[in-house]
Amino acid sequence: MSDQTAVSRNESTASSAGQFLRNLFARQEIGLLLILLVLSAFLTWQTDTFLTSRNLFNNLLFFSWIAIAAFGETMVVITAGIDLSVGSVMAFAGFAAAWILTFAPIAERLTETPLVILAVVGGLFAGVLVGLVNGILITRFRLPPFIATLGTLSIARGITFGVTGGWPIRELPNSFQQIGQLNVSIAIWEVPLPVIIMLGVALLCGLFLGETVSGRHIYAVGGNEEAVRVSGANPKRVKMLVYTLGGFLAGLAGLIMTARLGVAAPDAARGYELDIIAAVVIGGTSLFGGEGTILGTLIGAAILQVLRNGLVLLGFPAYWQPAAVGAVIILAVIFDYWRKERSQ
Repeated sequence: MSDQTAVSRNESTASSAGQFLRNLFARQEIGLLLILLVLSAFLTWQTDTFLTSRNLFNNLLFFSWIAIAAFGETMVVITAGIDLSVGSVMAFAGFAAAWILTFAPIAERLTETPLVILAVVGGLFAGVLVGLVNGILITRFRLPPFIATLGTLSIARGITFGVTGGWPIRELPNSFQQIGQLNVSIAIWEVPLPVIIMLGVALLCGLFLGETVSGRHIYAVGGNEEAVRVSGANPKRVKMLVYTLGGFLAGLAGLIMTARLGVAAPDAARGYELDIIAAVVIGGTSLFGGEGTILGTLIGAAILQVLRNGLVLLGFPAYWQPAAVGAVIILAVIFDYWRKERSQ
């Protein structure tokens, strides 16, 4: 009898382990991680430079600000919305910070550290302002997100060009540039500060979406907005929140990008909307709303950067890169549509 009990217990344990593995590999993030590993292995096999420390360092650095902006876009897309203004917001926030740093009446009255703090706050405020305008246009004036954010894309970019006359703002203080250029020693590695900021923001956004009431409301609005309204929550407030957060994170990404480059160019981040939305879609966030994770977006941004880097290392002309990214977006959307149809 005891032998039968032991056998039954072993079978139960094996069944539980098998179920755990099936659940683990059913997670979309695991599939994305496998794609990233296969792509990296292929590039390692085909090139001599992919696994060099310099190339890996640059890959981590270059996709950090894309990922940060994409975290905000993820929340927007989960509500079944879209934000096309993120690239312009990045440039606008960087310009706002640079303008404060170089505006004589302000710069002459403050020492460098308070000036940099003021510039960072100003850049983040610029991002929040555009995000707030997006939310108001969508919730109060009931404009479709595509139209509202397309308009603010042009407005933010136009203000940046108009104030600067098309000229970049240079000679930014070193302490501001350190935000994007500093490396932090962790054990035996030198890790770029933007990467540490990216991982910290990913953790906070993941906890916000997964562990808070507001996060659950964001998913619920994308799944069934009417049910959220009936339950007593306010979908308009949820949308205002995600577009404002999206503006804040795009502003943060723009500050890091500007600090890294050491110059605020009015045409900076032009076309980044495509990369940011691609990272979100590749990361498994459904354009139909209600589904998506910050971890998936992080891996999606990494896949996108490795893909771009791989095309360069394999000798493909840079002009073909947007075509490759566009094809990946289409495939990801087709897969999302197929998965949605299958689940129904």
